[in-house]
Amino acid sequence: MNLGLRCVCRPVCWPFGSVMDSRHCVFALTILTLLMQVVVEANSWWSLAMNPLLIPEAYIIGAQPLCSQLVGLSQGQKKLCQLYQDHMQYIGEGAKTGIRECQYQFRHRRWNCSTVDNSSVFGRVMQIGSRETAFTYAISAAGVVNAVSRACREGELSSCGCSRAARPKDLPRDWLWGGCGDNLNYGYRFSKEFVDAREREKSYPKGSYESARLMMNIHNNEAGRRTVSDLANVSCKCHGVSGSCSLKTCWLQLADFRKVGDALKEKYDSSASMKLNSRGKLVQKFSNFNAPTNHDLVYIESSPDYCLKNQSTGSLGTVGRLCNKTSEGMDGCELMCCGRGYDQYKAQIVERCHCKFHWCCYVKCKRCTKIVDQFVCK
Repeated sequence: MNLGLRCVCRPVCWPFGSVMDSRHCVFALTILTLLMQVVVEANSWWSLAMNPLLIPEAYIIGAQPLCSQLVGLSQGQKKLCQLYQDHMQYIGEGAKTGIRECQYQFRHRRWNCSTVDNSSVFGRVMQIGSRETAFTYAISAAGVVNAVSRACREGELSSCGCSRAARPKDLPRDWLWGGCGDNLNYGYRFSKEFVDAREREKSYPKGSYESARLMMNIHNNEAGRRTVSDLANVSCKCHGVSGSCSLKTCWLQLADFRKVGDALKEKYDSSASMKLNSRGKLVQKFSNFNAPTNHDLVYIESSPDYCLKNQSTGSLGTVGRLCNKTSEGMDGCELMCCGRGYDQYKAQIVERCHCKFHWCCYVKCKRCTKIVDQFVCK
């Protein structure tokens, strides 16, 4: 890596009379290089959601500088970028969809999937092999499947088109199987190739924490993709005189992404704690539970409590978070504020009111202002 630095090997006098020779200079540059590698490692392809490329003209065949300048891509992902540059916009859209869904699903939790910067996106909290990390990997991999599959259907990508999925066996014989469905098969395969590339190009000693974390990430990526696949369904459109529906044309369609988020949130709540066995494989920590399948989420470390801001764990804390005074759930002031108490404020909100239906066909509402009580964690 060329850091733009050069070692000048002339003696440099220090306050205590020592001399910094070329060996010290080389050592200093080595340390700096390692620090730079740590910064690069902290980056992620999720950053494509924060800095999306939205100009199709930017994707010029063979324009390698475009891919090399994208922050957060591993070497394998950069190679895929060079081959499939028109896909990068949709990978970014998939990551953004995953992040938004994560924030929706955890909006009432202490950790609410907050983004902290444009490079690592979620910050140091993703360095912990927790249940939250498991969900984040799964939902972002699912987001890429969703975005790429639909981009194929809409004709936005040069290497794929409408779905070629086989006709379902239980589809009535007189219904037509056709139309232009979401290309789940292509989206699934491309997501697996791109999202897993960072993990698959790494190599760690067998039995190490890093190897366990690598297996955890790959497992949860796959669980996210399979959830999208499991929820895909057959959609049909009627044909016939005056809507008689004498004929139907059907195709494969992905489920609304909110359903994917809901399903993965359930998997998060029942995720399996794992450990490395003597053969360097991930196995369930508690054998009295059913073993997780490829559709389930797994984790290898306990979550921090996320109560207070902690730079070492990446926790942002819950100081200043809104809470629900009457709730006994995670959004309740007792749990959200971690027993620190809360402050009460009067807030003015504007909402739609006095809505009326007008023929035909729209609803017209007024805008009303009201004062409400809000509770904020100390």
